[in-house]
Amino acid sequence: MQNDIASPGVDETPVISELAEAITPLVGQQGMTPTPLSGVSLLSLDRHQPRTPLLYQPSLIIIAQGRKIGYLGDREIHYNPGQYLVQTLPLPFECETYGSPKAPLLGVSIQLEPALLSEMVTTMGDAPNHSQATLPMASVAMTPGMQAAVSRLVRALHEPAELNTMGTARIRDVVFEALKGEQGPALKALVRGHGHYARIVQVLSLLHRDFANDYSVDQLARQANMSPSTFHQHFKQITRASPTQYIKQLRLIKAQQLLLQDDHNVSQAAQAVGYRSVPQFSRDYKRYFGDAPLQHRRQEQAIRS
Repeated sequence: MQNDIASPGVDETPVISELAEAITPLVGQQGMTPTPLSGVSLLSLDRHQPRTPLLYQPSLIIIAQGRKIGYLGDREIHYNPGQYLVQTLPLPFECETYGSPKAPLLGVSIQLEPALLSEMVTTMGDAPNHSQATLPMASVAMTPGMQAAVSRLVRALHEPAELNTMGTARIRDVVFEALKGEQGPALKALVRGHGHYARIVQVLSLLHRDFANDYSVDQLARQANMSPSTFHQHFKQITRASPTQYIKQLRLIKAQQLLLQDDHNVSQAAQAVGYRSVPQFSRDYKRYFGDAPLQHRRQEQAIRS
């Protein structure tokens, strides 16, 4: 297994400790707490959460306390205090979270808005670096500039006047630091639309819009303007899953959201994500999540109550 462990940031400990203290009074629930700033959420978990399938939208995840390990195919991605995860594509993956009542996991999630990203990349105007590997998901050490930008953002959440006046600017600060960082090329590749990476991005966007439709590999390859064999190779290289595996994982995670958040029954959830057979859906769901759909819902409701 390939381990991706970012080097620690420079002189991170005091700043990260202060960041955790600033986040603590703002969190109102386990998991994600929305904030008044669109696209910005706070993370909190006071227990160990075993390896669980997840789907993050393109985002930056900054860890102030606790730690996470992401599993994407053969990659193991560690993100700890003083690090942040750059997620450029909406990829199904598995995540293990380490927190406790005395030291809960604390962090910040900033969703990457395409319009903002496009405007900032265009304004920066530097030439593409085709020699640098482009990863859709990677852990990066926080620089002093990123630490300062995230601290300003969290401080603004405590001050309504600053939040209303400078909130958007605080998000821009953080995104700008990410664009300057190690995974800046991956973020810029989303906007510039060149090469195999951009073509796979277009296919993933299609699948997320129409995940209930039955697409063949040949159809997706034509969408990417590639031969089926070339498409399959590049798709798996980026997502760490075959197209068929990716579609199945995407459907099951979407079904989980419907079951847990939108109160669909099992048959409704299966149909909504494109399954024609409810028994097949239940078998696939149990194989992926470890529990049958209704049992999984009951367990999650018990944890949240």
